[in-house]
Amino acid sequence: MSDTAALNPIARDAAPTREGRLVRVSQAMVAFAERWFPDSYVFVLIAACLVGLGVLAHGGEPLAVSKAFGDGFWSLIPFTMQMALVAIGGYVVAVSPPVAALMRRAAALPRTGRGAVVFVGVTSILLSLANWGVSLIFSGLLVREIARRSDLRLDYRAAGAAGYLGLGFGFTLGISSGPAQLQANAASIPASLLPITGVIGFEQTILTWQNLVVVTVGTLLSAAICYFTTPSDPNARTAQDLGVDLVEARPEATRATRPGEWLEHSPLLTILTLVLAAGWLYETFKAGNPLITMSGLNTYNFVFLLLGALLHWRPRSFIASFAKAMPSVSGVLLQFPFYGGIAYMLTRVKAADGSTLSDAIAHGFVSLAHGSGAFSILVGIYSAVLGFFIPSAGGKWVIEAPYVMKAANEVGAHLGWTVMVYNVSETLPNFINPFWMLPLLGVLGLKSRDLIGYTAVQFFIHLPIMLILAAVLMTTFTYHPPILP
Repeated sequence: MSDTAALNPIARDAAPTREGRLVRVSQAMVAFAERWFPDSYVFVLIAACLVGLGVLAHGGEPLAVSKAFGDGFWSLIPFTMQMALVAIGGYVVAVSPPVAALMRRAAALPRTGRGAVVFVGVTSILLSLANWGVSLIFSGLLVREIARRSDLRLDYRAAGAAGYLGLGFGFTLGISSGPAQLQANAASIPASLLPITGVIGFEQTILTWQNLVVVTVGTLLSAAICYFTTPSDPNARTAQDLGVDLVEARPEATRATRPGEWLEHSPLLTILTLVLAAGWLYETFKAGNPLITMSGLNTYNFVFLLLGALLHWRPRSFIASFAKAMPSVSGVLLQFPFYGGIAYMLTRVKAADGSTLSDAIAHGFVSLAHGSGAFSILVGIYSAVLGFFIPSAGGKWVIEAPYVMKAANEVGAHLGWTVMVYNVSETLPNFINPFWMLPLLGVLGLKSRDLIGYTAVQFFIHLPIMLILAAVLMTTFTYHPPILP
C-alpha cells in the first residue's frame, strides 16, 4: 500500500475515471494560469502607465500628468490604513482560540469530499459579508482541518478554491465593502467626488432587498459550480498528494519570568481596555441600526480589533496574531498609493477645453447608454475588465467613481444601486487575478496556479448571470439626486 493510501483509507482504489466537462475545463485553466499569470503589482503598474498615456492623448501636458500622479500618490493614506486594518482585524479574529475551536467542530460536518468543498464555499461567502479578512483566513484554516480527516478524500485544490469564493463573490455585498463604506462616510469621500455622489448610506446599497436577491442567487450558483467542478474521489488530489504538510507545530506554553511579561500573559489589561471602550460603544450603538452604525470604517475596525483582543484574551496571544497578519496586507500598503496617483491623473489634469479624461469617459458612457438598464450592463462590463488590472474594490472605486457616478446622474440611474452594480461585477475578476488570494495561499501552502483553474470557471459562469441580474434589478429603483452632508 502507498504512503498516501496508508494515511487516508479513502484512497485511489480504482483507475482514474473520465471527469465531467467542467472538471476538464478547470484543469486546462490551471495549466494556462501557471504559464501566463504575473504578480498583481505588475497589473497596477500597467494601469498607471495606461492612464498616464490616456491623459496625454486627451490633451494633458506631460508635466501636469507627472505632477498629478505625484500629488495623488499619498492622497489615500487614511483609506489605505482603514482597509489594511479590515484585513488585520479579520485575521486576528479568525485565528483566535474560540474561533479555532468552532472551526474544528465545523470541519466534522461534511460527509463527502464534494460536500466538503460546497460547505467551504458557502461558509466563505457568508463570512465575507461580515469581514473579508475573516473569510479568507477562517476558510483556509477550515480546509486544512477538513483535509486532516481520514474518513473522506478531499481534493485540496478544489477546497482551497472554494475558500476563495468570498473574495470572488460576496465581500463587496456585505458590510466590509470598501465602496459602500466609503460612500456612507462623508469624511472618507474625496472632496472632488462628494458633489457628484453625495453621501450614500447602507440603506441605499447593501441593505436593499435587491442586494439580498443577488447574494442568494450568487451563493446558490457558486455552490453548484463547486459541486460540478470537484473531481471524483479516484481523481481527487489530497494535501498529501500535493506535498502539503498538515502537521502544525504547536507553540510551547510560555510563562512570565518578569513583571513586564506577566502583564503580557495576564488578561487584566484586556479587561480594563474593554471597560474603557464600553462607554464609547454604548453611545455609538444605542440608537439606530447597528449595521448602519458599522458603516463607519473607524467604528468597524475598532469593533473588530476589540473583538480580537477579547477572543485572544491575553495580550501576548493578540500581539502574535497581529504580527502574523501583516503579510496579508503588504499588497494593500504597496498598491493603494498608486491608485491615488491614478485617480488624480484622471480627475485633475485638464485638456485645452477644460475637460479631464474622467469627463471624457463619463460622456462615453452616457452616449452608449440608453436608459439605466443599458448603463448597468456597461458599468458592469467596464468594472469587471478594470478589476482584472486593479484588484482592489475600494482603491479602484476612487478611480472609477468620478466618471461612473457623473454618468449615472446624467442617465438617471439610481446612485446607490450604481455602487452595487460596481460591487457585483468588480469583485468577479478576483477569481482570475490572484492578488487577494495571497493570504489564503499562505495558509494552505499552495500556489495560485493550483486554484486558478477552479476559480476561473466560477468567473466565466458568474459574469453574464450577475451582469444581467444587476441590470434587471436597476429597473426597480427610482433616481434621486446626490444627498450632500
